[in-house]
Amino acid sequence: MNYKITPIPVGVRILPKCAMTYNFDCEVMMYLPVFVWYIEGGSKKILIDTGTMDPFKTNEVERNLGRTYTFLEALDMLNTSPDEIDLIIHTHLHNDHCENDSFCENAEIVVQKKEYEFMMDPHPIDFRYDSMLLEDAIEDKRVTVIDGNEEIEKGIELILTPGHTPGGQSVAIDTKDGKAIITGFCCIMDNFNPPPKAKRFMEVIPPGIHTDVVEGYNSVLRVKELADIVLPLHEPSLVGKKIGES
Repeated sequence: MNYKITPIPVGVRILPKCAMTYNFDCEVMMYLPVFVWYIEGGSKKILIDTGTMDPFKTNEVERNLGRTYTFLEALDMLNTSPDEIDLIIHTHLHNDHCENDSFCENAEIVVQKKEYEFMMDPHPIDFRYDSMLLEDAIEDKRVTVIDGNEEIEKGIELILTPGHTPGGQSVAIDTKDGKAIITGFCCIMDNFNPPPKAKRFMEVIPPGIHTDVVEGYNSVLRVKELADIVLPLHEPSLVGKKIGES
């Protein structure tokens, strides 16, 4: 099974680069897209994450990143609608990756056990969780909690990659161009291809935001080793791109 992957920016975060690249380039500000990823090619309509409610449409953002879209605009561009989405896979449960779940009233939502448990009882060190975002899905018994690696659909494998959060999961997807992996942690391409000043010390750079930096490093390294195509969650160069159409 070969899938196509379309990332659409439904928000933006303006942050120091070191929020992605642990301790490196804190003086550099970045416009970081928040994507919803649409997976097509199988029998189900699948989203990886649903992004943020606020697309943050400003002239400044458009100059630096390009146009951003509301969640509903993004689905309209994909010729689908929220009630047609069958499956949502969450890389992790920080609020900016799941704020639009409530639109998709028929979707099964797949999360890792450790991530789900942390969302329900988060540590004060990480304020980016809001369990109310999954409230309707939990009440409707549409949340599927898995524990570890699992092939969720033919050609789509979930890989536990903690560190950024306790239960982040990367999504490995078979495409005609090879195995593409959407990372389960917030990062950019520099995490996988460090600049010389970082490469002297580390083969990869862990996420700048993390609950366990050693686990984060190991997860970045694992994805780099497994993937033919790495798709970092906040990589600006992916705006406007499609994967698996060559």
